[in-house]
Amino acid sequence: MTAVSTEAALLDRLREFEGKLAGEPIVARDEVNSAMIRHWCDAIGDRNPVYVDADAAAGSPHGELVAPPTMLQAWVMRGMVTPYPGPGPGAPMPDLLRVLDEAGFTAIVATNCEQEYDRYLRVGDHVTATTVIEGVSEEKQTALGAGHFITTRITYTDQHGETVGTQLFRLFKYRPAAENRSAWAGARPRPSTNQDTSFFWEGAKNGELLIQRCVSCGTLRHPPRPACGTCRSLEWETQRASGRGSVHSYVVHHHPPVPGFDPPYVVVLVELEEGTRLVSNLVGVDPSEVSIGMPVEVVFERIDDELTLPLFEPVEH
Repeated sequence: MTAVSTEAALLDRLREFEGKLAGEPIVARDEVNSAMIRHWCDAIGDRNPVYVDADAAAGSPHGELVAPPTMLQAWVMRGMVTPYPGPGPGAPMPDLLRVLDEAGFTAIVATNCEQEYDRYLRVGDHVTATTVIEGVSEEKQTALGAGHFITTRITYTDQHGETVGTQLFRLFKYRPAAENRSAWAGARPRPSTNQDTSFFWEGAKNGELLIQRCVSCGTLRHPPRPACGTCRSLEWETQRASGRGSVHSYVVHHHPPVPGFDPPYVVVLVELEEGTRLVSNLVGVDPSEVSIGMPVEVVFERIDDELTLPLFEPVEH
């Protein structure tokens, strides 16, 4: 079978999924409520009073509190602790992704999202999201590699089954191009330095992890900056840190690729014994084994004659 006929056969198989429900409808765990609206407005900085002020909303064309339209997807989203119910056997979307995996299109990235709003959601509405696989493209060539775009249409309905909004969500399932992977190889980006931060990098070159210390009140601070946030003094000195600490937070970076980094890699926020925190990379550990509170200690990686990086690795017990 030729490459063209193989590609055509795959496309025929992929398009058998078009028009099918991606999985079971997702019912929001909570009704639309003023507390979540208020948290959203605080986080986004939306000052529209019809979202949070009952009196202002009563005098508006809405006549009552409404939710920001851009919260549409938020009502049905789940967190890491309480994930979505798993799709049952034969659910179309997992099967579609599996077909592409088997064909070598093993990487995935979200490309774009478009929302349309039929009406404002009101406090007390209960949202359900139903997702349909709208289309699968023919094979496309991109800078990431060859692959197929998958477009889904999500319809959001209220407790009466009336549509309140829709969302087009598009994924790209692709075969990573070898030349694309090599294009991201090379030197790490160099940190910017100035008169406030040069001491930190000079210390790293000498195998020391240095922290700013206010001369006036003794407060330690990081990242380095001209003035003390406690007493506003401009006088400072440095203190050598022990280099020991624990993982306060972390993220495992998979995509997009960043020059000089080989994914997956761990970006970590370390809380030092001295009390300050700094962002670095955690090395010498499988990303799946990283945990909050993990004890770590600094290691210095010499990049070249001018740059040495303070990284961290787990402390062996």
